[in-house]
Amino acid sequence: MVLVGLNLRPALSSLAPLLARIQADTGLSALAIGALTTLPVLCLGIFAPLAPWLSKRMGPEVTLSLALVTLILGLLARSAPFVPLLFLGTLMVGAAIGVAGTLLPALVKRELPAGADLMTGVYTMALCLGGALGAGLSIPLAEFWSGWRPSLASWALLGGVALVAWVTLMPRTPRGTTVATPGGSMRDLLGQPLAWQVTIYMGTQSSLAYIVFGWLPTLLLQRGYSESEAGWLMAASVMVQLISALGAPWLARLGRDQRPALLLVLGCVAAGLWLLLLGPLAWRWLGVVLLGLGQGGSFSLALTLIVLRTANSRLAGKLSGLAQGGGYTLAAAGPLAVGVLLQLKVGMVAITATLLLIVAVAVGFAMLAGRNRRLDVDPEGRLATR
Repeated sequence: MVLVGLNLRPALSSLAPLLARIQADTGLSALAIGALTTLPVLCLGIFAPLAPWLSKRMGPEVTLSLALVTLILGLLARSAPFVPLLFLGTLMVGAAIGVAGTLLPALVKRELPAGADLMTGVYTMALCLGGALGAGLSIPLAEFWSGWRPSLASWALLGGVALVAWVTLMPRTPRGTTVATPGGSMRDLLGQPLAWQVTIYMGTQSSLAYIVFGWLPTLLLQRGYSESEAGWLMAASVMVQLISALGAPWLARLGRDQRPALLLVLGCVAAGLWLLLLGPLAWRWLGVVLLGLGQGGSFSLALTLIVLRTANSRLAGKLSGLAQGGGYTLAAAGPLAVGVLLQLKVGMVAITATLLLIVAVAVGFAMLAGRNRRLDVDPEGRLATR
């Protein structure tokens, strides 16, 4: 699971530092580049709800294997010297990550029910590490391979390692067994306010994450940083996420619910964004640390909420499909909005205000989703919030 998690972010974070080179080489407009950053996030939302359906028919283990194969093929396709394949490969990458990322919380809940929240922090830390590697190594790999295409393709090697390890070591559901765990219907789940509160919190915090993945280096270039320094500042921020990704679920256990932990991490996100985009240049490293701590913690807690707000693994799988499907679809609007703002040549103040508004919406839904509530199925088979 950790090796799989390590592959779910480099495909996204490795693209942002190379956007200027891709645009110069392909002649794509700023709006087309914005669409390129939005496409994988939109695919996360579109394909995530398919994960429970595929898992029911093929089993979660086989479905995750196919997702890794699709990820590898997508990474190779988008590095081909043909612009339509750049978009097709990016679509495949987003679809694969959407399915794989949705399956992991349910697998954790099934395999390690007692420590599901802490294990969620462990594989979230792997996601953050993968994101940091993608952001930090993209430019060095492009220099080493003398081009951005081989730099993007090189991440398929990491996917191959994860695929071999997963096929070899994955848990195997015995054939012929039936799952008696009640999960309720998706229609019932859609009628639960708690499910939507988790979904919108997931969407707003993910929107901020993919804005950072897609546009932070570009925004930092506008502030006067070099291409290399902008890439490393983003990589450092993603690397700091390792600390809070692992620590936030532990911190959330200290209180009666997760609201104090959610407030803390979202406050760090707001402070980090302001310092990096509007604050004094001398404070950029403080901004990097705060942004990293906030985003690592907010994402880890978003996945933890999926586990904590459900009574069993089937419910966790369905809530994961809804929260990540609906959440990532909502999140896709963030990178696209920043692309439009840059196309309109608005100032950094307006862009920062837009990001802080998204943080404020995330805080509102975090206060609802963070309460001590849980989705469960009563003896009559009806879904209820307890």
